Amino acid sequence: MKDTWEASQAGVLVLPSGRCIRGRGLHYPLPPGPLPEFGVYLLGKPPPAAAWESRWVRWPDLRLPADHSDALDALTEAWRRAESERVEVACMRGVGRTGTALACIAILDGVPPEQAVIYVRRNYRRRTVETPGQRRYVARFKPQDA
Repeated sequence: MKDTWEASQAGVLVLPSGRCIRGRGLHYPLPPGPLPEFGVYLLGKPPPAAAWESRWVRWPDLRLPADHSDALDALTEAWRRAESERVEVACMRGVGRTGTALACIAILDGVPPEQAVIYVRRNYRRRTVETPGQRRYVARFKPQDA
């Protein structure tokens, strides 16, 4: 049985496949409701310890991941696990890096790269994917066999 997010919960992006992934900012209090079962944290330094399984992707603010293959692996793991688990992706404010990661996850889910930023802006946050470099990263994102 699926134990994923409810589509109506704060910050939840519903992907075309029906998978739900929560985006959030670590700077803000944890939203009410169930806890994640897995998190991918996009920060320039290691995140604080979490009570659930998590993965850190070194990704400085307003920039791109330091290791692109590590980022691809982490985002693919998040996408796969979101089929049956509560997965969240987060940076400090939940906008630029989180939106960029969510757009890449949307590509893994079948959204064409040229539409991924628009999809995430419509369904997660209007001003997400903040920099031209982040938009180029999404446009060039190439998933392996997901």
